[in-house]
Amino acid sequence: MTARAADRARYDRATAQLDAPVAIVDLDAFDANADDLVRRAGGKPIRVASKSVRCRALLERALAKDGFAGIMSFTLAESLWLARSGFDDVLLAYPSADRAAYAELAADPKLARAVTVMADDPAQLDLIDAAREDGREVVRVCLELDTSLKLLGGRVRVGARRSPLHSPAQVADMARTVARRPGFALVGIMAYEGHVAGVGDAVAGRPLRSRAIRLMQAAARRKLAERRAAVVRAVRAVAPDLEFVNGGGTGSVQHTAAEDAVTEIAAGSGLYVPRLFDNYTSFRGRPAALFAQPVVRRPGVGVVTVLGGGYPASGAAGADRLPEPYLPEGLRYDPQEGAGEVQTPLLGSPADDLLIGDKVWFRHAKAGELCERFDTLHLVEGDRVTAAVPTYRGEGHTFL
Repeated sequence: MTARAADRARYDRATAQLDAPVAIVDLDAFDANADDLVRRAGGKPIRVASKSVRCRALLERALAKDGFAGIMSFTLAESLWLARSGFDDVLLAYPSADRAAYAELAADPKLARAVTVMADDPAQLDLIDAAREDGREVVRVCLELDTSLKLLGGRVRVGARRSPLHSPAQVADMARTVARRPGFALVGIMAYEGHVAGVGDAVAGRPLRSRAIRLMQAAARRKLAERRAAVVRAVRAVAPDLEFVNGGGTGSVQHTAAEDAVTEIAAGSGLYVPRLFDNYTSFRGRPAALFAQPVVRRPGVGVVTVLGGGYPASGAAGADRLPEPYLPEGLRYDPQEGAGEVQTPLLGSPADDLLIGDKVWFRHAKAGELCERFDTLHLVEGDRVTAAVPTYRGEGHTFL
């Protein structure tokens, strides 16, 4: 029996009394992935990216481990909810335009101490000031550095279009803007190198593309390390008491941690290890989050149909954004139908061994987005479900 076949047998036994659709997290795999992130971080604390987890119980589990500290959130409303729930170090990774939430933040000392907001434009500070109403609490601010690799005099750009702050001078100028304004405190810098951390460098069947990605990423890491160090020096000249410099992501933990200028690492997807993180030479994780759909039809030889399953991930549309039929091994989508809203036909010889009501296990392409489809995660240890915990959705929250 292969390791994957053994996992399928365990998951089927653990969920035998649960009807599909059902989502699970394998806690042995989750904990092993957490330990590997800590190892790769080399002693620097890891801030958990909540968008990749979207479950308070599992955020708490990660943060209870040595080597993890703080949360990186994805909306301001989520940040305030987490702070009210007892999380005392929440960095909002994206600028917000939520005026009502800013009014709450500026009026509550506990929230203002716990939450740090993101900025890269003075207009964002103007919006916060306009939203304050009677709140006079100091708002903690982190500046985001654009990490993109620019080549040929800027005519070629590799990396996400995020912050407009690219040069040390631009970031230092924004730092001075924050420092001069009453009601704000500059406490951190963030730089997310998504073109390194979020792009696999070992694409199956594409050796030339994989080599090109590795060459690009090596150049990007080198240039970013130099620029990030210069940015930190420039900002510390304005704000000597800067509390943190955040960088990295699951795919670049060890590389970013090696930079002296970086004080903490961000990671989240590496806890669940969705399918987009299979194509890396720098690490190998264990799939921890899966969902099962039930077989409801057997249309013919080599074909079964499961209920639902059309859960595409965000990003540029493509086959790599679809969930992966994972267990039993050897199933594939019908190219004429793909993953369907209500039903999904699956092809392959393993279909002939599946009966009506059997489970087919899938892996989502991205990590936390799975939790937007399920309100409960069943936690598996060995071949037993030992707990059922709510996702954000299960607690009545869909923040985006």
